[in-house]
Amino acid sequence: MQRTPLHSFHADKKAKMVDFAGWEMPMFYTSIIDEHNQVRKSGGMFDVSHMGRVKVTGRHARKFLEKLCTRKIYDMTAGQCRYSLVCNEQGGVKDDIIVYRFDEDDFLLVVNASNREKLLPHFEKVKGDLQVKIDDQTLSTAMVAMQGPKVMEMISKFSSEIPTLKRYRFTTKNLMIMKVIVSRTGYTGEDGVEAILPATFVGMAMKLILKDVDMNSVDAIVKPAGLGCRDTLRIEAGMPLYGHELGEEINALECGVDFAISLDKHEGERGERFVGHDALEATVKKGIGRKLVGLALEGKRSARQGMKILAGGKQVGVVTSGCLSPTLGYPIAMGFVELGASEPGTAVQVESERGVFEGKVAKLPFYSPTKKA
Repeated sequence: MQRTPLHSFHADKKAKMVDFAGWEMPMFYTSIIDEHNQVRKSGGMFDVSHMGRVKVTGRHARKFLEKLCTRKIYDMTAGQCRYSLVCNEQGGVKDDIIVYRFDEDDFLLVVNASNREKLLPHFEKVKGDLQVKIDDQTLSTAMVAMQGPKVMEMISKFSSEIPTLKRYRFTTKNLMIMKVIVSRTGYTGEDGVEAILPATFVGMAMKLILKDVDMNSVDAIVKPAGLGCRDTLRIEAGMPLYGHELGEEINALECGVDFAISLDKHEGERGERFVGHDALEATVKKGIGRKLVGLALEGKRSARQGMKILAGGKQVGVVTSGCLSPTLGYPIAMGFVELGASEPGTAVQVESERGVFEGKVAKLPFYSPTKKA
């Protein structure tokens, strides 16, 4: 397994390490529930260095990304991030990514760890004869995310600029002898930032950033958090995950992220048809047969991926993700259901090996800072 530049930090904090997409990553340090609640009430710090970071530069960099991404790229401004999908020819999802625009010929892509190795040859295929340089910088950089309602307050103590960043914007800061890219996107439903920096300097940077923070204190603003609570947090926030709500065999228009699909982008002044465009256009004409929904369940048992969703005694869908929500106190899940069973409030059941448990279709997200239930 590969190790991130923060591996020694995880070892010092006695993290429970697991294999995730070929990387040795912390599942938790204390417990998933404690870390989940810490992020919701104050702040958590995640090592997300396993995610791929791919630099795209050159004369045709933007044109390449127009062909690759389902979102418009030509109207992005310098310092802007944009969530997008990368599709296959059939309209399935190869990955969901974040695009950072530095300039017309200078971009950075953040991709999922489990997809980086398959995406790199796909990028080369889409590139074709375009004058583009594709540089995988994953192993030479580190990436840390800090999320939670008190994170920006903490950051304001050493930066006046970062707290003023708008959502899906980034800035480049010179910290001592290193360049750090700081963005404001997030994957927990909370506010916060992500920092990308050279792998060789991450230890020094951590000491600078956390020099006044006692992460072992009960009242610490930010504490380390693992992948376990990252999953429960993103389920509460209704955010899709590749391999669950997104996949090569799942039509992109079914996933609840229609905002990330611009079928009219080729009509723009400098737009292009993206890979999978024609298949998705055909889907619009035909109509989708199912959609992604939330499920609020009774009892204490969590639904798991692959369990059947029933309505009126027949199967109407399948669970994609589920957990016992630490914030809400009851089991929640996401899943694909037939359109006829997709209205919020629709009574459903989830079938498990231990029996059937009751629930209802719920509107996503389950949680946001302004929506506590």
